[in-house]
Amino acid sequence: MIRSATPNDAASICDIYNYYVTQTIVTFEEELVEVSDMAMRIQSVNEKYFWFVYEHQGQIVGYAYAGEWKSRCSYRFSVEISVYLKDGYSGIGIGSKLYSTLLTALESTEVHALIGGISLPNPESVALHEKFGFEKIAHFKEVGFKFNQWIDVGYWEKVLDKR
Repeated sequence: MIRSATPNDAASICDIYNYYVTQTIVTFEEELVEVSDMAMRIQSVNEKYFWFVYEHQGQIVGYAYAGEWKSRCSYRFSVEISVYLKDGYSGIGIGSKLYSTLLTALESTEVHALIGGISLPNPESVALHEKFGFEKIAHFKEVGFKFNQWIDVGYWEKVLDKR
């Protein structure tokens, strides 16, 4: 089941996200995110955009959201989107279902450009974005440093056709 996230989901979302913080290069955060901070993030996103969770047998096993791309006003029609799955739940279609729901919701808004930033290498995330029609538009070499290694970041974009 996919539904809108609420601040009450923050603990479950932290459980998912903090795995990526401590175990992967997927996010450049290096400190665990506190439940109260995650609740504020969810609240902030939901004020303007969307944050969805995927529940399986009563447990949140994934989430996707759209947030502000940049703070300057001329970027107001562009969003950055993200999806995270609980460890062990990738490759079974949950990410696709979450992105499908998120993209459908965004099509009903004034949002024009969707941007996904991906720490590289990450073939699963690249495949997910390209499956939904995103195109690679940028590749920054060695812009992140985590776990004693330099990390590249690529950006994928999809422009919504709203004629």
